[in-house]
Amino acid sequence: MPSIRSSADLRNQYNEISTFCHEYDEPVFITKNGKGDLAVMSIEAYEKLMGRFELYGLLQEGLDDVAEGRTRPLSEAIGQLRRRRNG
Repeated sequence: MPSIRSSADLRNQYNEISTFCHEYDEPVFITKNGKGDLAVMSIEAYEKLMGRFELYGLLQEGLDDVAEGRTRPLSEAIGQLRRRRNG
């Protein structure tokens, strides 16, 4: 269940909200005039989320390569790496 707090809570109880974000590693949703306005999270949670987005992007690039036929046999790729290593 998401934690939902008012903008007044963010202003008046910042330390409590910050502690929650760090302890539970999940965002707190902030409302303004009863409507959703912001999502607040720890830097650590944000960095993990951005890391996942980057990984998903790279995985999608790989899937796109497969779909477009931009692949080659593993043995060929390993052979090329060995040739580069041995110079």
